[in-house]
Amino acid sequence: MVFLVGAGPGNFSLITSKALECIKRADLIVYDHLISPRLLQYSKAEAEKIYVGKSAGEHTLPQGEINRLLADAAAKGKTVCRLKGGDPFIFGRGGEEAEYLSQRGIPFEVVPGVTSAISAPAYAGIPLTHRKVASSVAFITGNEDPDKPSSSIAWGKISTGADTLVFLMGVANLSKIAAKLIEHGRNPRTPVAIIEWGTLPCQRCVEGPLEEIAAIARKEKVHPPAVIVVGEVVGLRSHLAWFEKKPLFGKRILVTRAASQAETTVRMIEELGGEAIEFPTIKVEPLEDYSEVDSEIANLAGYDWLILTSANGVEAFFSRVARLGKDARCLGGIRICSIGPQTTKALRERHLIPDLQPKRFSSEGIIEEFRQIDELSGKKILLARSDLADETLPAALAELGAKVKNVPVYRTVRSEPAASVIRMLLDGEIDAVTFTSASTSRNFTAILGDDLKKIPPKTLFASIGPMTTDAARESRLKVDIEAAEHTIPGLMSALVSHLHESPTSK
Repeated sequence: MVFLVGAGPGNFSLITSKALECIKRADLIVYDHLISPRLLQYSKAEAEKIYVGKSAGEHTLPQGEINRLLADAAAKGKTVCRLKGGDPFIFGRGGEEAEYLSQRGIPFEVVPGVTSAISAPAYAGIPLTHRKVASSVAFITGNEDPDKPSSSIAWGKISTGADTLVFLMGVANLSKIAAKLIEHGRNPRTPVAIIEWGTLPCQRCVEGPLEEIAAIARKEKVHPPAVIVVGEVVGLRSHLAWFEKKPLFGKRILVTRAASQAETTVRMIEELGGEAIEFPTIKVEPLEDYSEVDSEIANLAGYDWLILTSANGVEAFFSRVARLGKDARCLGGIRICSIGPQTTKALRERHLIPDLQPKRFSSEGIIEEFRQIDELSGKKILLARSDLADETLPAALAELGAKVKNVPVYRTVRSEPAASVIRMLLDGEIDAVTFTSASTSRNFTAILGDDLKKIPPKTLFASIGPMTTDAARESRLKVDIEAAEHTIPGLMSALVSHLHESPTSK
């Protein structure tokens, strides 16, 4: 079976649920240029992936070979996902691939995608139709030389036959396209917009009248991929542009959290209009020896408090509880302290409500709250957390008279991010680096090594809270931004505030 799947215009969030389903079940993924790399992360671990992308002047694999690749794989019993940019049937040669498969009796299914022809204008604030401005729209390839003798485009009809004209792949032929339109009756002063990298945080829109747009595009150094919109609807952009007004628009933010935890942060950055670049500096791994954890779980009845300082800690602790054939009842009358909202959320997913969550979501916040508990002296506290957590919290609780048992429930180890991302960082293509724990900053420093000095001074470093900031500074990193609320939303809020208050960072 072959699924001809539209992957959308490049913005990960514009993928359809059907397309994602096809990616997850495929044995072979044959994918195009401009496909969001995040889509491939949803494939099966054993799935084969073959890049066949085409860009201007560079075709990785001829179309005929792509056709044969799809048919041969399906004939061998594989489920094939042919992942195509935009929509398979809008200038995507999906029709040719479907014909080839049909002629050979290979079953196929077409999964429509969000084409850049409509999404790029939408993200630029240009409605292709509008009751007062445009009642018709035409989609035209810009890849065909308008001067060739046997053009399949009826310029005499198309130039004035639709209110809005949308050209795909037309940057190289822009001057000829404009000349043809004017020659066949289109008003030379018709507004035109060229949307470069539409729907992505690096989106750029260049505007001008039809008779001048080619010269403007040359001056502004417009390059593919770009969508060209011709028509009066372009004039609506001045008050309908919305994407470019998002607070992190055009900013590239490095996310150093573990890959398993990054989704929330990535989604929040993208919702704010930024581009999240994943650079996992840590991995959460099981312990090599669970004997100490198991012993404490067997003796939970002797504890007064259980303190959990991360969602990872919740997952690791209760996974071990289940592994030992126990459930939440083993906690009995033990009170639970959660460090903050994400840890509390993880507890609530297990139908547990913490007795205490500090006002400040940090170890210092926990200490402040426990100072108010008069009967803490002599109480037994089980602290379940990472093997690399520092001694500040257990030491402070011990000073308050508690008997503290600090038990690692998971390991935090260094990850090895992609070299390509390190290159982006050193080349000044990253606007801000975010740290959400002391281990992310320490590992970041270890990974960069001597290259740390090569990071451009304009690159911002943002910390989720004081302990993370201290660890970063101990690791020779400057910290420009520290979140007042020690959560991911708090970190994003601090980042946005800094970028809008500091003219040098814009």
